[in-house]
Amino acid sequence: MRIACLHTADSNIAVFDAAAEELGLTPDTLSHHCRPDLLAAAVAAGQLTPHIQLQACDALTELAQTADLVLLTCSTLGPAAADAAARSTVPVWRVDEALATQAMAKAGKTRVLYAVETTRQPTQQLFERVSRHPQAEVEFALVEGAWQQFMAGDTAGYVQSVAAAADRAFQQGIDKVALAQASMAGAASLTQCGAPLTSPRCGLRVAIEYLRKKQYEAGLQQNS
Repeated sequence: MRIACLHTADSNIAVFDAAAEELGLTPDTLSHHCRPDLLAAAVAAGQLTPHIQLQACDALTELAQTADLVLLTCSTLGPAAADAAARSTVPVWRVDEALATQAMAKAGKTRVLYAVETTRQPTQQLFERVSRHPQAEVEFALVEGAWQQFMAGDTAGYVQSVAAAADRAFQQGIDKVALAQASMAGAASLTQCGAPLTSPRCGLRVAIEYLRKKQYEAGLQQNS
């Protein structure tokens, strides 16, 4: 089982390794590839431009040549996953799709927290696209000042800010909190009022289930 991850922040490597360990994966299951230039370009442009999306698609397509499944871990670049999937023989998924699917599967209100403005549009489009329970509602909220902390290298302050925003949401009666960006995952262990959903854990769990099912089906075919 080989899962290739395309990140846009080096710090997300440890985040995904930790999620993989929690899910019982061996250390060699994940391979990590980082392209911070893609996110930096999108932030500078104020959005995911067609050129940046094409660059991300090319990077994902290359990873798909030597992996069983590819995960795009950057929510800002999310739409590039579908482009790469159309050009690849293995699945290429955006890791936050499993997050959105899980959040919207049951009734209740979900607040999606994000830290950088370029994440808002692709994440909102994703949540609008996935199947949802008839009584599921969603709203989006920027964690003010958090991205500035992240860019300054204050990871501890960043996740504390996200955790505080999640706790405020739970205190306000929100049923579920979804952390839109993979870099936010560390906040889940700091909250006091509820357990936010994170994309590394949601996305990896679905990827593992898919690949194990494929392995099982391949074994049945060999034995038939």
